[in-house]
Amino acid sequence: MIEGRIDHQGSLEHGQELEAGDVQIQRAGGEGFSHNEINPDNSINRMIQMWVLPEQKGQAAEYKIYKLGVSEVTRIYGGSSDQCDTFSSHTVIEIASFKASQKFALEVPFLAYLATGTATVKNLDIEDGDLFKGDQLNFKAKSDVILIVIYEK
Repeated sequence: MIEGRIDHQGSLEHGQELEAGDVQIQRAGGEGFSHNEINPDNSINRMIQMWVLPEQKGQAAEYKIYKLGVSEVTRIYGGSSDQCDTFSSHTVIEIASFKASQKFALEVPFLAYLATGTATVKNLDIEDGDLFKGDQLNFKAKSDVILIVIYEK
């Protein structure tokens, strides 16, 4: 959730509320599940929804909720199968919530989306809504930002 909030209703843990700064990851699994997202307010909300094809078919349906910390990077997807903080995958999704002048570097090919704010990448100015990719990332926030980064581990 970028702005506002939603009420998530579904067949897995019915009734979770998500607000700006919350991230929900869902896996339909072999059996699937039902869900509905409702804006409980009269104001506009803004959220980003991404779909990732799992590496293994038939895993159990499940979801996880993360709260983004300020001035830190939160891994929300990917990692080894011996951990349970995220769904295991070679594809990694991390979200950086940074203040102005914070930096982030990555030495592998990536795809990134600047969800909020302004920044520089390779001496180029980028802004809210820019999607970009490269072989390595040298990112510097010019304002408060939320950056989504996808790469393979």
